[in-house]
Amino acid sequence: MFSIIIPNWNGVRLQLLPTCLNALSAQTYRDFEIIVVDDCSTDDSREFLAREYPDMRVVANEKNLGFAPSVNAGIRAARGEIVVLLNNDTEADPEWLAEIARARDAQPRAGMVVCKLRLFDKRDHIHSAGDFYRVDGTPGNRGVWEKDAGQYDDARGVFGACGGAVAYRKTMLDEIGGFDEALGSYCEDVDLNWRARLAGYAIAYAPRAIVYHKVSATGGGALASFFVGRNFIWVIAKNYPRGLWEKYWQKILRAQLRITFDALKSWRGAAARARLRGQLAGVLGLPRWLARRRDVIRRASDAEIETVLIQ
Repeated sequence: MFSIIIPNWNGVRLQLLPTCLNALSAQTYRDFEIIVVDDCSTDDSREFLAREYPDMRVVANEKNLGFAPSVNAGIRAARGEIVVLLNNDTEADPEWLAEIARARDAQPRAGMVVCKLRLFDKRDHIHSAGDFYRVDGTPGNRGVWEKDAGQYDDARGVFGACGGAVAYRKTMLDEIGGFDEALGSYCEDVDLNWRARLAGYAIAYAPRAIVYHKVSATGGGALASFFVGRNFIWVIAKNYPRGLWEKYWQKILRAQLRITFDALKSWRGAAARARLRGQLAGVLGLPRWLARRRDVIRRASDAEIETVLIQ
């Protein structure tokens, strides 16, 4: 039923992969396969998998392709009806898959099931209780850094899922496509949330499908800042509905200018300079990404999309 896809790069050396896989072995829901997509690790990840998990499926990239291509390779290899994406820097609660299955059964028309991510080292605090998206073109994690007291156990404000732990219907991915490899890393899950929403798919939220996440254990830094600065702009250009752009374009521009000014104030920092370079790359790429709007399936009305955006 479920195909769990775990993109991996040096997950053994970073002491991530064993914790992730051991948690899956403890799942109460058992109808699943695991596909580890190894992105040309330089540690002994492949030897570890062959030795400790000889029956597990491994897709081995011969060169480092990055997050989105690795996930897509796993999706192509998946045999399950539900594709479950899981970061290798996570530890899933034993009821995680069972809760996803319950949410799927309760909302059979949903294209994805959104999980709740908590902090690995501070387990009563939230990393993402579903992702939101503001009308000004900025995404974010609901409840990030807050203590989890059940205040985000409803679906209000959930635009889509954090790619660290999420379940997608394979039929939806077959229709709208997987992760956009041109985005590289960061915001590719935001782009997929947009395409699911625009195609008219419902989104289910499973607040008891809990995963503990070591935030940025395999990413972050200046490179991440560059991709985020660039991809915020490209995701807007590709997906943001024209009617809503005409209504909110001033808010979108102000949000980008705030990002620019904040980066300029921290100019001495490598991450701030990378964010500015990312914004510049985003603007230079606008013609190409505006042209890609025609590839996006649009069944949802502007009014339907507006109801799930945060003012």
